[in-house]
Amino acid sequence: MADHFSALKRARQTETKTTRNRANKSRLRSALRSLREAIAKGEKEAAQTAYRETVSVVDKGVQKGILHKNTASRYKSRLSKRVKAVGAAK
Repeated sequence: MADHFSALKRARQTETKTTRNRANKSRLRSALRSLREAIAKGEKEAAQTAYRETVSVVDKGVQKGILHKNTASRYKSRLSKRVKAVGAAK
């Protein structure tokens, strides 16, 4: 365990940041899951609204340092294609 005051402070900071990062990552995964479920059901309007919400969460993930910007761009592109396919299929 940390012995110095500075090491104790860093341990506290790490714990706080870990909790925050875990919450942000969980929020991102939940948004992606809900969008994929809406796509799987084939509901066009639900998929489009879920897509807009997911894009917002993905962009916030980039700001928070959870995702790399190119990874986020790739996610949005692939999900957009799938949402458009749901619209075309119906």
